Amino acid sequence: MKTVPEQSTLGRTDSEQLEFATSMGRCILTHNRVDFERLHIQYMEDNRQHCGIIVVPQKNAYEVAQRIGILVSALAVDEITNQLLYA
Repeated sequence: MKTVPEQSTLGRTDSEQLEFATSMGRCILTHNRVDFERLHIQYMEDNRQHCGIIVVPQKNAYEVAQRIGILVSALAVDEITNQLLYA
């Protein structure tokens, strides 16, 4: 897992963040449900591919990690690709 600051993508738009994650073969983890739901729909309407979007509520780090762990341990990579998931 890499954070936005670690990837030097701070200040980029949500669309640019998703494009970057996709170019790196990574799903994206976000608290921003509304904007990423919209982006997911746009991608599907345009027949574009992404590596997955995982939306998590803003909770403490332990709970977020626990939710993500449950989700990714239950799914294979190909089951996350092009999916909008809620952890």
